[in-house]
Amino acid sequence: MSERHDEISETAAQAAGEVWVVISRLVRRLRETAPAGDMSAAQASVLVRLSKSGPASASELAAAERVRPQSMAKTVAGLEEAGYVERHPDPEDGRRQLVTLTDLGRERRLDDRRARQAWLARALQERATEEQLKDVIAAMALLDEVAQS
Repeated sequence: MSERHDEISETAAQAAGEVWVVISRLVRRLRETAPAGDMSAAQASVLVRLSKSGPASASELAAAERVRPQSMAKTVAGLEEAGYVERHPDPEDGRRQLVTLTDLGRERRLDDRRARQAWLARALQERATEEQLKDVIAAMALLDEVAQS
């Protein structure tokens, strides 16, 4: 590695560009791979957020998802109607309601994730050798390290 951190090599710049393009395409493709059904992209995003971050108020979800509170209220209402989330009083502030995943919501989130991972595993297996798959694993470890720095 170069001692100078303010200069970016042509190879590093090309790698960054390639990673950006490929990850963008992959994310779009994985979104398309979501199981067909009754859930909008906004609802799926809220399930992911709740599964990662835990209970949150509708206003916190709206801020995190960068949508209007009215839009989030509709999203949460749809999830609640489907049985994927519940609202409970906030133990620290009884005036607020916290949105939490139900067991059905957790299972739906896991099913969506499993379906996407299965698609990706099949696609990788069809197109890559064992050596290439090991290279992908090594590259992901590097990208994870970069993401955490």
